[in-house]
Amino acid sequence: MIKYIFIALLTISFTSCVVSKKKFVAMKTELETANARANEELATSKNKLYASENQASKLNNELILSNSSIIAKTDQITDLKEQLEDCKKLRDKQLTAVGDLTVLTQAANDNISETLSQLKLKDKYINLLQAAKTKADSINLALAVNLKSVLKEGLDDQDVEIKVDKTVVFINLSDKMLYKSGSSELTSKADEILSKIATIIESRPNFEVMVEGYTDNVPMKSSCMTDNWDLSVKRATSVVRALQLKYNINPNRLIASGRGEYNTLVANDTPENKAINRRTRIIIMPKINEFYDLLNPKNVPQ
Repeated sequence: MIKYIFIALLTISFTSCVVSKKKFVAMKTELETANARANEELATSKNKLYASENQASKLNNELILSNSSIIAKTDQITDLKEQLEDCKKLRDKQLTAVGDLTVLTQAANDNISETLSQLKLKDKYINLLQAAKTKADSINLALAVNLKSVLKEGLDDQDVEIKVDKTVVFINLSDKMLYKSGSSELTSKADEILSKIATIIESRPNFEVMVEGYTDNVPMKSSCMTDNWDLSVKRATSVVRALQLKYNINPNRLIASGRGEYNTLVANDTPENKAINRRTRIIIMPKINEFYDLLNPKNVPQ
């Protein structure tokens, strides 16, 4: 009987050990899983921290740039204030100088009155010129805008340039756009461009049109052309003829000239630069007689 009891106790003890070992393994697995999850969350937190630090660095750089811009604008405002002060000082000196004139004799005062009258007349003339210039600038700006709007379709920016310089509007066109290679014969592309330019020219009857031909410095000679001078003139004449005969521009408004290989934009030292110098310039400008009338003092309003 005692023997059976001992065997039963031994069996119970062995079973208890097996159960405890299973619990240990389960707990160990659970701990390892929790540890792996914690490591993943830690890595995620570190990545978010790095991203936040990068964002903070970017914002700091933007703040530095903004501060630099503010400093530059502040310096500019300071310079403008200094210029304003200089102008005020100059004005005060001029007023003082005019005030000192009151101590002169009556005869001197009469001379001063006459001088001031002349200056007043000159001021009117200057104001007239300034008003005319402002009007011309506005007209030329509108003309340039119209040309850019009309010519923008289907053009390479390197082949055409439109700008306002002083009292005239320039249109620079590359030779490859207008002419066949080495000749003054116009291409079909030239007809398309010139028709658009002619439309604008026709709408400005008080303007004259000068066409200038330019070449590079590569010597040329053919049965119908002697040199680059000859080629540049013939190219300008081809454009003028097209404007007159195809697009009905009044020939009294047209001027053809050739500049040959001179008056270059860049040095003729590379193929690219030579291509830049080979061009035709169309200049749209007020008629010369209008300038003469403008400069006549007799036309100053009383």
